[in-house]
Amino acid sequence: MPSSSMPSWAEELALAYESGAHGQFVIYGNVHDRLAVGDRLLHLVRYLEDELLARFDVVLAYDLGNGLEVVRGGDHVQAWGGAKELRSLPRDPTSAARLVGHYLRYLGNLRALGRGGELHVALLVRGAEQVLPADGTGQEHGGLVALMREWASESPFRDLPFATLLIADNVNDLDPRVAFDPRVARVRVPLPDAAALAAAIGILRAERPAAFPPDADVAAMAAAMVGVTVTGLESLVRRRAHQRLPITTADQNQAKKRLVERDAGGLVEFVEPRRTLADYHGQEALIAWLRQDVALWNAGDLRALPMGYLICGPVGTGKTFLVECLAGEVGAPVVKLKNFRDRWVGSSEGNLERIFRLVRALGRCIVFVDEADQALGRRDAGSGDSGLSGRLYSMVAQEMGDGERRGRTMWMLASSRPDLIEVDLKRPGRIDVKVPLLPTTTAAESAGLLGALARRYDLGIEGSSISALGDKLPLLLTPGAAEALIVKTYRLARTHDVEPLAALDACLDGYQNPVPADVLDFQMRIAVREASDLTFVPPSLRQLATSD
Repeated sequence: MPSSSMPSWAEELALAYESGAHGQFVIYGNVHDRLAVGDRLLHLVRYLEDELLARFDVVLAYDLGNGLEVVRGGDHVQAWGGAKELRSLPRDPTSAARLVGHYLRYLGNLRALGRGGELHVALLVRGAEQVLPADGTGQEHGGLVALMREWASESPFRDLPFATLLIADNVNDLDPRVAFDPRVARVRVPLPDAAALAAAIGILRAERPAAFPPDADVAAMAAAMVGVTVTGLESLVRRRAHQRLPITTADQNQAKKRLVERDAGGLVEFVEPRRTLADYHGQEALIAWLRQDVALWNAGDLRALPMGYLICGPVGTGKTFLVECLAGEVGAPVVKLKNFRDRWVGSSEGNLERIFRLVRALGRCIVFVDEADQALGRRDAGSGDSGLSGRLYSMVAQEMGDGERRGRTMWMLASSRPDLIEVDLKRPGRIDVKVPLLPTTTAAESAGLLGALARRYDLGIEGSSISALGDKLPLLLTPGAAEALIVKTYRLARTHDVEPLAALDACLDGYQNPVPADVLDFQMRIAVREASDLTFVPPSLRQLATSD
C-alpha cells in the first residue's frame, strides 16, 4: 500500500495492514463519495482498487448485484488447480465466500510447502451491510459470519498477506459479531475537509470553468462549503456550468444548505438565521450570557465555552425562538436534528452515525435538539423497543461528552419536561448551562412582552400604553400565548376598524391561559429546579427551587 499523499483514514488502514495488526477492515462513513487524486476525481472504491491496493497481486470484489469479480490478477487465479470453479463466478454471498476461502487455503498450502512467491490478495465487499446486515438471522447468515471471523483470526488466512475490506455506510448496519470483533479494524471515512474540497474544486474548475467566476477564491469557497460531499459539489458545478451561472459568494450558503440537507437524507435541517438576540424580549441575564459566549467563540477562546445548553420551561415560552435568534448571532451553522428513529433494526443507529459525521465535518456548529426528552433515548426503556432507546442514549452520551469537541460542537437541548431527560445527559461536561424560560410574573412584564410583539405586527402600541390596561393584563403570560393575543388583536383591528389598543382591551375580556394552571405550575417548578444558576430565574420565582 502506498504511504504518501493519502487521506488520514487511508494512512490508518495502511499502517494497520502493513504492521500486521489487522487484516480485516470495516470501512464506513462517507464511502460513496469521490476523492481528488492528481487531476482526477475517483470514487472511493476505485481509489481503493487503483491506489491503495496498487501493489496487491490479486484484487477480488463482491456485492449482491454483481456477485464475485476478479478485478486484478486473473492470471494468478487461473494458475490455481481449482480454477475450474471460476468458470461461473457465484452471485450468492455464501458460495462466493467459500470459493475465496478455497483459493486462500490453496495459497496457504503453497506457502507451507515453500513453493512460489507470496501473493498479496485483497477482497472488497461493497455494500457489506446488505451482505451481513445487523438483523441477519438463520443458518446461511450465521455461516457467512463464521467465515468472515475465521478470515480475521485463523490460520492460514491470518498468516497470509490477505486483506478483507468490508465497505458499509454505517458500522451499526453491519452484523455486530463482525463489525465489533476486536480483531477487525474499523476505519471511518469522514466528510471532506476544506483541503480536500479545495483539491476537488481545483479539478472541477479546470473541467467546467463556466461554473466559477474568473476571480474565484478556491480556498474561501472550500472553507464555505465544508459539510458538503465532493459528489454533491460536483453535481452543483455541473448544473451551474450547464446554465452558465457562476457559483458566487452570495449563493454559497444557500447551496451548501440544500446539498447538506440532501446528503443527510432529511435527518437534519439548518436553522435559518433570520433574527438575532436583539429580537428576543426578556431574560436579560440569559441574553448577556449568550452574548459573552458568542464573543468568546468569535475570539477563538474555546476553554470557557459550555459543552451544551439545556433550555427548559413551560410550553410556549419561546425555546425554539431563542435558538433561532442565537443562529443569527453566532455566524456558525445551527443544525436541527429531525426524527432519526426508524423501524428497521440498526437503521436508527445508522442515522445517528450519519448525523455525527456531518456535525464533525461542519467544524464549529450548534446542534439543536427539540423535545429532547423524547428524541435522545433513555438508558433503560424496558423491553418494549428491543433496547433501541438504550443504544441511542449511549451513542448520544458518548458524542456529547467528547471533550475534544468543546467550542466546536455546542449542543442545545430544548424540553418542557427536563425531568424526563436522563441525568447523565444533563451532567456538567455534556450540558454545562441549564436555563429556564419562564412566563411573566408582573403586569409590567406582560405589558412589555405584548408591546414587543405588537411592534412586529405594526400595531403602533407600546408597552407603556398597554400598561394602562392595569388589572386586565394577565400574569404568567408566555410568548406563545402573548403572540396568540396579538394576532387576535390584529385581526379585530383590521376586520372591525378598531384602534389597536382598544382591540387589545377587547381581546383581554374573558382571556384564559391556554395552558392549564396545574400544568403550567408543574413545568415552571421543574424548569426552575433545573437551573444551573438562579440568576437566570426572576427573583419572584426563586422560591420554586425549594418549594414542594
